[in-house]
Amino acid sequence: MALQCGIVGLPNVGKSTLFNCLSNARAQAANFPFCTIEPNVGTITVPDQRLNRLAELVKPQNLVPNTLEMVDIAGLVQGASKGEGLGNQFLANIRETHAILHVLRCFDDPNIVHVHGRVDPLADKEIIDTELQLKDLDSIEKRQARTERAAKAGDKDAKALLEVLIKVKAGLERGESVRSHGLTPEESELIYDLFLLTSKPVLYVCNVAAEDLATENTMVQKVRAMAAAEGAEVLVICAALESEIAELESFEDRQEFLRDAGIAQSGVERLLLAAYHLLRLQTYFTAGEKEVRAWTIPMGTLAPQAAGAIHSDFEKGFIKAEVIHYEDFINHGSWSACREVGKVGLEGKNYTVQDGDIMLFRFNV
Repeated sequence: MALQCGIVGLPNVGKSTLFNCLSNARAQAANFPFCTIEPNVGTITVPDQRLNRLAELVKPQNLVPNTLEMVDIAGLVQGASKGEGLGNQFLANIRETHAILHVLRCFDDPNIVHVHGRVDPLADKEIIDTELQLKDLDSIEKRQARTERAAKAGDKDAKALLEVLIKVKAGLERGESVRSHGLTPEESELIYDLFLLTSKPVLYVCNVAAEDLATENTMVQKVRAMAAAEGAEVLVICAALESEIAELESFEDRQEFLRDAGIAQSGVERLLLAAYHLLRLQTYFTAGEKEVRAWTIPMGTLAPQAAGAIHSDFEKGFIKAEVIHYEDFINHGSWSACREVGKVGLEGKNYTVQDGDIMLFRFNV
C-alpha cells in the first residue's frame, strides 16, 4: 500500500480546501460539518528541484517524481470514539494512514461557522487528541484481556506484550498520546499490529488568514509552544490563498502570483515536503537516457533494500551499487564525466543510502 498522510481536524477548519490545493481530485468544500463523508484520496507529486536539475543534464525520455497519498478525512467531533458523527468510520480511516497532518483553525471569520461557536486551536486539538486516545485505550483494553490469559498460562511472549500494554494504557489514562510514551523500538514492535492512532507522527498545520502569514498571530504562537513541548513540528499556511494559487492555469502564473505576494515557496509545496520528512522518507535517483526517476525509501535504508524499491530481483541478486553523490553529478554533468574524475563509488551490502544519491545497481538473478 502507498504511504498515506491523513488530513484531520474538527469540521470547518480548512481540511478539504487544503486537500483541493494538494490534489487534482476535488473534495467537496462547504460551510457545514460532515461535508466530507468518504475519505478523499489524492496521489500527490512531491516537489524536488533536484529531479528537474538532473533532467536538464541527462535529457531523458521520461521523468518520474516521488508521490505521496493524501487522505482528506471527515471532520471529527466530540464523542467520535463512541460513534458520534460517524466517528467509528472516520477513526478507521485514520487508522489506515501512516502519519497525521492535524489542521488547526487559527483565523477569525464570522462567515465560517465553528462547530463549537469559538475559535480556539488548542481546545480543538485537545478534542481530537482525546477522541483518538479513547479509541486507542479501547484497543489496548481489548488486547490486554486476551494477553493476560495467555501470560497466566506461562506464555513468555504474552508476558512481554502485557508489560507494554500496561505501560501504554497508563499513559493513555493520563491523557498522553502513545507517540509521547518513550517506547523502545522493541516495545513499539510488540504493539505494531494494533495500529494505534496516537502512535502516528503528527504535523500541526496552522490555517491562518493571508494577513497573518508574514507575522504570526497569537493563536499560532500558542500552537508552536504546545508543539515544542510535544517535540512536534508546526507549519503555517493560508488555505484560502493556496486555493487562489491552485486555480491558476500555468506554473508561470503561479510563480508570478507568489512573487507578487512576496512568498518564496507556496504553502502546498512546503506542506508536501514536511509530510515527506514526517514519514522519515528520503530519495535516491536513477538517471539514464530513458528515464530520470526519484525513488522513495525510508531513512537509513541499505543498498540492497534500496535496489528492492525498483524490483525484488534487484535486492535478491544484489552484487554492488555504483553511487554518485548528487552534488558531484551536478558539478560534472554525467556518469562518464564522474567516472573520469573518480567520483563514482562502488558500494556493497552494508552501504547506507544517502538522500540524493544517484545509483546504478549490479545484480545477478
